[in-house]
Amino acid sequence: MTVPRGARPGVRVGVDVGSVRVGVAASDPDGLLAVPVTTLARDKRGKTDIDALAEIVAQRHAVEVVVGLPRQLSGQEGRAVELVRKYAEVLAGRIAPIPVRFVDERLTTVAAHRRMAERGVRSRARRSLVDQEAAVQILQHDLDSRRGSGGSPGWTPEGGMAGSQDAR
Repeated sequence: MTVPRGARPGVRVGVDVGSVRVGVAASDPDGLLAVPVTTLARDKRGKTDIDALAEIVAQRHAVEVVVGLPRQLSGQEGRAVELVRKYAEVLAGRIAPIPVRFVDERLTTVAAHRRMAERGVRSRARRSLVDQEAAVQILQHDLDSRRGSGGSPGWTPEGGMAGSQDAR
């Protein structure tokens, strides 16, 4: 397996931040395939979800975290983007020096629902799994883009474009 120019090999963790749940996915060390890991309940007061996510990052020896940024179809940034940015800033502080990057996640939840329906997952069961599937979609898109371009697509919590080295 050839790692894209300037990219470090290793596991990447994908995150889909919602108002109620956080979906988590992870890649294999070669960065070929994203798989679901878990769904965490949001804890806006105690931040136990961020603690659990930081633990997942540590246990998997992740080299990077990719967070989906829910821009509107027009590209505008609404309230959801602001909340995700704040979440990512707190996470970045907890897992430093591991870089955190944002990638566009438009339509990932729609795609996740569609994939699960195609697999015959019932609507009620889908609720608990859709966030993981959305995280898989976010991370897989990033992995595929990385292989195609040889760089790190996306941008950092500080607002800069992600480079091929350290995204912080």
